[in-house]
Amino acid sequence: MSQEKEIIVGGQAVIEGVMMRAPNSYAVAVRKQDGSIVFKAEPLPKLSDKYPILKVPVLRGSAVLIHSMLLGVKALNFSATVAFEDQVEGDGAEAEAPMAAKAAAATGALATTAHVIEAPGQFVQAPESSQAKPKSGSASATATAAGSMIFALFFNVLLFIVLPLLLTNVMFIYFGWGNAPKATTAQAAADATWYQSSWAWLQAYMKPVRPSFAFNFVDGIIRMAFFITMIYTFSRLNDIKRVFEYHGAEHKTVFTWEMGEELTVANARRHPRQHPRCGTSFLMVVMLVSIVLFSIIKFDSLVFNMLSRIALIPLIAGVSYEIIRAAGKKESGPIFRLMTLPGIWMQNLTTREPSDDQLEVAIYALKESLKLEPKEQLAVPS
Repeated sequence: MSQEKEIIVGGQAVIEGVMMRAPNSYAVAVRKQDGSIVFKAEPLPKLSDKYPILKVPVLRGSAVLIHSMLLGVKALNFSATVAFEDQVEGDGAEAEAPMAAKAAAATGALATTAHVIEAPGQFVQAPESSQAKPKSGSASATATAAGSMIFALFFNVLLFIVLPLLLTNVMFIYFGWGNAPKATTAQAAADATWYQSSWAWLQAYMKPVRPSFAFNFVDGIIRMAFFITMIYTFSRLNDIKRVFEYHGAEHKTVFTWEMGEELTVANARRHPRQHPRCGTSFLMVVMLVSIVLFSIIKFDSLVFNMLSRIALIPLIAGVSYEIIRAAGKKESGPIFRLMTLPGIWMQNLTTREPSDDQLEVAIYALKESLKLEPKEQLAVPS
């Protein structure tokens, strides 16, 4: 088997299925209740050809992040539509509320499943099937998934940027760490109201602490604790357990492609479900990079520190992307691999062992995506 070119493939778990993407295409495959697999496959625009600046390191990472989020929403919409219609056909119109809830719950969990993987492999013809054609009645499921994604973005900014910063600021003032200003709360008068006491407390503990490396390290520990707690909570939900099983199926399929093996269930089953270039590893690297970057760009204003952290998200994502990309290369050093190790550990929560049926769906999605790739980029029999 000869190789014409190494191509990048990646993916994301969705509701009862998997989305797989290659450089120029993507496909979503979903298992229906009757056992059949429906899919949607489309070519992807090559934005870096139209905008060459997006090939620049760091900038390309930010572009990949935004594009992956949009594609993830599109894939989730499709899977939610298929699952919604499948449930309605089986249980009647009363299934609408449970399916909307499932789509909303899955949105938060799927935020950790994106991949960027660089690997050689071979093209295997996928089984024949017809593409799914969603019905017009699926608009409510699509709106629910899109609204859930918007809410998830707002929630993540609040949970992983605003709240950790405020808690760290309070802790440094309360314990008198570093250069934190001293709390100067006056003794509350006997007739002081609860809101007067609360305002006095805010004035004392919301004084801005100029972030140092120690400050950002504590801030990062709090963010990681929130992240682990959120993932663990998701992992206890039955519907999300299914998503995490498809997440494991996606990893095993990508490993199979990466090793240049034939895309079969038997080959995929042998590979681990944890992958170093998983979105979970990416998020852990983001947290490590942010500790360093926030120690460099800092202000004496709590509001400015908060706004700067939000504004720096694209830069942090771009730098983290380059680290993950470097760690994925065979010649990458132990430092890069060490930085992705926490993400590997976290995948014990975000992935579960998939069934053969789930592996079949993941393989199906990758094969359908590869069908739309230029033939000269795929390995062919020698």
